[in-house]
Amino acid sequence: MRRYLTITLFVFMALLTYGCADPAANKPKATVANAETESTKPADGEVLTISPDNSKVEFVAAKVTRSHSGSFKQFTGTINLVKDSVENSRVTIDIEAGSVVTDDDGLTKHLKTPDFFDVARYPKATFTSTKIEPANAGGVTHNVTGNFELHGIKKSIAFPATIQVAPDSVSVNAEFSINRKDFALVYAGKADDLIRDGVVIKLTLKVRTKP
Repeated sequence: MRRYLTITLFVFMALLTYGCADPAANKPKATVANAETESTKPADGEVLTISPDNSKVEFVAAKVTRSHSGSFKQFTGTINLVKDSVENSRVTIDIEAGSVVTDDDGLTKHLKTPDFFDVARYPKATFTSTKIEPANAGGVTHNVTGNFELHGIKKSIAFPATIQVAPDSVSVNAEFSINRKDFALVYAGKADDLIRDGVVIKLTLKVRTKP
């Protein structure tokens, strides 16, 4: 009987640990600092349009019992591409906060309220790159730094990305985590303790160049 109880407890704890896995635990953490001065766009850059037709802005957030995946369905942006110089190029994205969608209808509605994104007060989130530097560690090609404004708070974040320029397209892929509390996304009361601080951000851009 004791052996049966021990095995049952072990299985229960294993399942609990699996269910509580933090999706941000093994992702690179964005470096957060004060917002930086934004430069003007490069004079000789080719302007490419970012839209939901060619790109995705996704995230994964979690509480102690399970994780939730989500995305933003409405956003616009540009890649100001300087030929032969990714480092001198610039990326900007404007995201409609109210276009958030998750794998749970109730959560989707809740995220739009003042408890979280407060989309009536803060209808947009924005990102403008301020620096792109070459990198060759961990399978990424660049480190991207830029001003990210979310929930009315603007800060500089830096994260790794893979940027590839082909004759007919530019692709940007990045997956990293931010701390929601850096942007005052805090649920009032003790219930906030059940929400994990790390949120995984996943950017997938593939924008065609002009012929």
